[in-house]
Amino acid sequence: MQDFDAIVIGAGAAGLFCAGQAGLRGLRVLLIDHHPKVAEKIRISGGGRCNFTNIGTTHQQFLGENPNFCRSALSRYTPQDFVDLVREHQIAFHEKHKGQLFCDTSAEDIIAMLLKLCAQGRVERWQPCRIHDIEHSDGLYRITTDRDPVRSAQLVVATGGLSIPKIGATDLGYRIARQFGLRVVEPRPALVPLVFDNTAWPRFADLAGVAVPARVSTQTPGKGRKLHEQVFDEDLLFTHRGLSGPAVLQISSYWRPGASIRVDLVASSGGTEPMYRKLLTVKSTSRKQVVNELTGWLPARLAQAWTEGDERLGRAICDVPDKALSQLAQNLTDWQLQPSDTEGYRKAEVTAGGVDTRDLSSQTLESTHPGLYFIGEVVDVTGWLGGYNFQWAWASAQACAQAMVSRHATLGRTA
Repeated sequence: MQDFDAIVIGAGAAGLFCAGQAGLRGLRVLLIDHHPKVAEKIRISGGGRCNFTNIGTTHQQFLGENPNFCRSALSRYTPQDFVDLVREHQIAFHEKHKGQLFCDTSAEDIIAMLLKLCAQGRVERWQPCRIHDIEHSDGLYRITTDRDPVRSAQLVVATGGLSIPKIGATDLGYRIARQFGLRVVEPRPALVPLVFDNTAWPRFADLAGVAVPARVSTQTPGKGRKLHEQVFDEDLLFTHRGLSGPAVLQISSYWRPGASIRVDLVASSGGTEPMYRKLLTVKSTSRKQVVNELTGWLPARLAQAWTEGDERLGRAICDVPDKALSQLAQNLTDWQLQPSDTEGYRKAEVTAGGVDTRDLSSQTLESTHPGLYFIGEVVDVTGWLGGYNFQWAWASAQACAQAMVSRHATLGRTA
């Protein structure tokens, strides 16, 4: 039986950073992961360049049963703190759309940095190594693994969610939480494409690959009977089975089965009435076909799909009745659809839900079971698309590492 000051399960973003930070602060740390490749989710993120944070991160870009839970950790370890670390390790990066920061070269730069921090902190890493059993008695967590049995007074669960099972995602973190009496908010795929019923979508299936800037919204239940509308202005992408692209990935985190989404395909027009007035203005000056005029707002294939099958729109715009143009404006700016499902964990970038924050400290990430911590995606904290989930990984890991150092010192004084 080997003894450690802390054992971290999961060698992803949160687990690597937590292990490294705890090791650098003097703790003897063991990091365990069942998958043969380290930090695979970092490796594939951001098209292989890792969108490692967002400079505009606040608690307002996160959802969960208690959206304010992440406020403490995020305020104490900010995007600038992580940027300073990246600069210290001489990793070149650049800012893209809406505050997103990417590596210039490769996500491997971030992985190498995290592994270097672990090496500097003398973290022992067992990978691949499966966990068979976890017990707790006399203040110690005893873990049976593929290798040696180990024990520690502090155990960190950084196992992530269920997203992208082909790179090793499992439900281990949720099982550990339930084993020790913690509640789990039902996990679900998030930041994921939406799909539609086969009877409703064939008309649009041929549009696969078409992208357009759009406004996508859905309503979610709040306290009492009040509904909150979530709105995102991003690109939308048609697929063979439904809709994807940043706007749809964002809204998918809020969408619930049975609910509808609303799409404004010409969001820059300012809404139904302004769009209708623009069409009337064009009508008064143009003899072009409606479909040709629509290409001023939409890709040609999408304009074609929105006019075909309607005899009133298959003519010069000057000959189209005002009522038909009004209906067209309505359809373009307030397209209402009811998804049948999501593409599931196979294509979900993250998992929403997770370990219930009511059973965790927002200051330390320690659970109601002493010495047991949960960090990163396994917690019921889900960020928007654009680097926010990585920042939560870094911030929650840092808060946990600091707390473990303090707790270890306290245990040493009372021993």
